[in-house]
Amino acid sequence: MKLNATALKNSVFWEKAGIALPRFDRDKMIAATKTSPKWVHFGAGNIFRAFPAAMMQQLLENGIENTGIVVAEGYDGEIIDKSFTAFDNLTILVTLKSDGTTDKQVIASVASSLRMDRELETLKKIFASPSLQMASFTITEKGYSLKGRDGALLADVADDLKSGPSSPKSYLGRIACLLHERFVRGALPLAMVSMDNCSHNGDILFAAMEAFAKGWVENGVAPADFLNYIHDKSKISFPWSMIDKITPRPDDSVRDMLVSFGLEEMQGTVTSKNTYVAPFVNAEETQYLVVEDAFPNGRPALEKAGVLFTNKEIVDRVEKMKVCTCLNPLHTSLAVFGCLLGYTRISEEMKDASLVKLIEGVGYSEGLPVVTDPGIIKPRDFIDQVIKVRLPNPFMPDSPQRIAMDSSLKIPIRFGETLKAYKESGKNCANLKLIPLVFAGWLRYLLGIDDQGKTFEVSPDPQYETLKSYLTGIRLGQPCSFHGKLEPILSNSAYFGVNLYEIGIGEKVEELFTRMLANPGAVRKTLDSSVNI
Repeated sequence: MKLNATALKNSVFWEKAGIALPRFDRDKMIAATKTSPKWVHFGAGNIFRAFPAAMMQQLLENGIENTGIVVAEGYDGEIIDKSFTAFDNLTILVTLKSDGTTDKQVIASVASSLRMDRELETLKKIFASPSLQMASFTITEKGYSLKGRDGALLADVADDLKSGPSSPKSYLGRIACLLHERFVRGALPLAMVSMDNCSHNGDILFAAMEAFAKGWVENGVAPADFLNYIHDKSKISFPWSMIDKITPRPDDSVRDMLVSFGLEEMQGTVTSKNTYVAPFVNAEETQYLVVEDAFPNGRPALEKAGVLFTNKEIVDRVEKMKVCTCLNPLHTSLAVFGCLLGYTRISEEMKDASLVKLIEGVGYSEGLPVVTDPGIIKPRDFIDQVIKVRLPNPFMPDSPQRIAMDSSLKIPIRFGETLKAYKESGKNCANLKLIPLVFAGWLRYLLGIDDQGKTFEVSPDPQYETLKSYLTGIRLGQPCSFHGKLEPILSNSAYFGVNLYEIGIGEKVEELFTRMLANPGAVRKTLDSSVNI
């Protein structure tokens, strides 16, 4: 049996395999979406398929909504070709529970899937529709960047700013072009909802759209009213949000399970842009989505699928609680030391007593004292679930290598906000012990040499080559004073959110880094001694 629209008619097969089928008329949903689209999502990755698409399916099955989602991909078009259109826009979602059981269902809420490089005109028609209520995004933190490492505008962005909205080439230029289309069709209202893991994500998306609007107006390729349209919150909103659901790469064990049921073509692939795709996604059961309720053209009834709608201030508190204290810093801590100590599964790391003490210390002891309780989710309850249920889940095939990707972009957010909170509250950062240990571990990780002295591949990171150049010449087994090499990194607030020397922990990071270079096994020794003080 292959995963496609025709195969869904064989209910006996799917029932025998324990895979739930959609309980709504998919043809009617697709037709209704084509006539009156309400929701476009940018970013066709695993988190979208396992979370927003699954929520919309729930609303369709309960008769609450009658339209689906149009998903668009602007970075890696192969995702659309290889995991959407090849399977009639269907996905098998496998939810991996901590008790070892699985829930399996066919997600059929995607009405159509589009490549922005080929089907921008189709997207323009959708954005011209008065029925459109929201455009959401899961394009990763770096997807919002307009500038390169040197601080200069990316070449395609610079070209788009000059040429205007007619035929943009950059990802964000194309998004701005779609907003411009909505503007010329009558300044229609819309919510632009970033669901990415970056602080104040709505503001980041707004800043990118504002930059294009300003550039186009200044260059005379768009009217001044277009910028006013972007600024008018009654027309275009940029809500803040916090999303949380772990969705690792498609795992071979999940594939093998599906193949054992008789499903064909379940083999995943890696695109030319190094994206891991498959006709299925595997994800944990726990999920949160908190969104600022600012939708000038209405919205789907997502609160009936578990979304928490609230005001901006509470979203900010929830986001800081999760990203800066209760999950993401713990993930990064495990990623750094997992790579150094040879682990390939986060769940296996949670059997390591020292690593558990590390994240307990980073979370409970050093993070919680400066976190603000958002009210709708209790920070201690959240972190309890992370440490006791989510991270130890042996059926979640997540790896430290995946989590370590783009660490230079994540660390200033995941740890920097906590350090700023210490400074602002008058607490002494010099008393911190485990956050500096994580920083030292990250620098040690950047050498690409594990604790046994073997080389490993550092996960992709846009700042890696720059950071590597600072660390040139540092060797395992040759510890000395590395101040001259580390000072440009540790003093740079772009990497940590603050200057680590100014808050009194720069020298501590240097000392811990030096200890980890003494000899093979020094990372383990330093970790064990630091968490057992």
